[in-house]
Amino acid sequence: MAAKKPSVGFDPSVFLAKITGATTRQYRTKQVVFSQGDAADAVYYIQAGKVKLTVVSTRGKEAVVAILERGNFFGEGCLAGQPLRMATASAMLPTTVVRVGKATAIRLFHREPDFAEFFIAYLLARNVRIEEDLVDQLFNSSEKRLARLLLLLAHFGKDSGPEPVIPKVSQDTLAAMVGTTRARVNYFMNRFRKLGFVEYNGGLHVHRALLTVVLHD
Repeated sequence: MAAKKPSVGFDPSVFLAKITGATTRQYRTKQVVFSQGDAADAVYYIQAGKVKLTVVSTRGKEAVVAILERGNFFGEGCLAGQPLRMATASAMLPTTVVRVGKATAIRLFHREPDFAEFFIAYLLARNVRIEEDLVDQLFNSSEKRLARLLLLLAHFGKDSGPEPVIPKVSQDTLAAMVGTTRARVNYFMNRFRKLGFVEYNGGLHVHRALLTVVLHD
């Protein structure tokens, strides 16, 4: 029997809204979805807003490991046998999230090939991004890492086109993601602004010219 072809324009939001066992919840800015050390028992999908993933070391040092947005999944570690959450997930702005219990998610992967294919494609794309982040962290300067992060947040290189304005992200958060100090981020942001790579006008505008920082050896 021929394998079923995935439907064109598969929309996970529409699909998950029809699933018994999936629940939708709205979160306020800074409200926690789950905390580091909680039981890992569900997968989450962002319908609207942004979610920040942070990790705190045993010495109390906090690191921002990801900023996720509409269309992203998180918490998928439970599907690989992760018993406890490795990070804390919190809303960066008013955010709508769909929660799918682990057992329900596994059942969907077996019974719904369109959803399974969509989810696998998402995980592969995210794995590529993680590898790129690692190379960036190992070999590039903090200035280049910041420039790349800003371009990613502005969606440069995506089919949907760049975002005209990046929603407010604090310099502390940027510093935690880049792996440098807030003072260095402030210095680079001022430099980018003076060079015309970014501007502040009702939000942070990132211009394509910032690519020159990333591409410059």
